[in-house]
Amino acid sequence: QVQLVESGGGLVQAGGSLRLSCAASGLTFRSYAMGWFRQAPGKEREFVATISWSGSTTYYADSVKGRFTISRDNAKNTVYLQMNSLKPEDTAVYYCAADRATVVHTTRSPYDYWGQGTQVTVSS
Repeated sequence: QVQLVESGGGLVQAGGSLRLSCAASGLTFRSYAMGWFRQAPGKEREFVATISWSGSTTYYADSVKGRFTISRDNAKNTVYLQMNSLKPEDTAVYYCAADRATVVHTTRSPYDYWGQGTQVTVSS
């Protein structure tokens, strides 16, 4: 059974940093591109960042470019999202997702598996 478990969320002041982790099990991790999405209250789930299976390709939403960094450790079956210079508008539930593809995707539909999410709250 595939499981994606996010951790590292919490409450932080504007300008602060958080590092999210997503531990994967039940799948061949290095065969999957991984993505991070987020959903704020009353809004649709939106793309944040994605990384190819090898880590050689990454894409970011314009709203987080230059502030967030996605990375992965295939030996640990884990993908990370380093979030710096956080803003109140980054407040959301953050989800990781796995996509069995050789290319990266920035939309929700290609992703095969999803985690339960971790709450990130940025206070002003």
